Amino acid sequence: MTIAIRAAEANDAPAMVQIYVDSWNEGFGELMPHLVVDADRISRWTTELTEGQTRWWIAEHCGSIVGLVGIGPSRDPVEPELGELDTIAVDPARWRKGIGATLMRTALDALVDAGFTEAILWTLAGYDRGQSFYNSMGWTRDAGTRDDGRQVSFRRSLHR
Repeated sequence: MTIAIRAAEANDAPAMVQIYVDSWNEGFGELMPHLVVDADRISRWTTELTEGQTRWWIAEHCGSIVGLVGIGPSRDPVEPELGELDTIAVDPARWRKGIGATLMRTALDALVDAGFTEAILWTLAGYDRGQSFYNSMGWTRDAGTRDDGRQVSFRRSLHR
């Protein structure tokens, strides 16, 4: 499968929202309430793509968007040398085809290029599929929790 990675643009927001929502609903299952694609969510993503601090990339296959990833400075905790993997999502119909790994490598390279020495990501406690993926990509569960323990953090050194 040939995957092309490029910077996301504002007009990518509807397709990105669809993948995000589908991935959320399939991946989190009963761990979280289901999301829907609506005009408000698309508007928020369009604003994020044009005005936010997060940098976004999309994965394309045969001209269709099949995944996305975003990185930026850590929001929690705020540490100058700590970057954050904000979001990574792949169309569930294309899981386990290497798209997530390709997006992750893009994100890690971008975090290094941005000057971060370590990165954090937050995920749901009990989200075993995601946690297995993060472990396979070199992330390690740390002691961080938030939202009364419903979210857990993983960290990764970015030294080359």
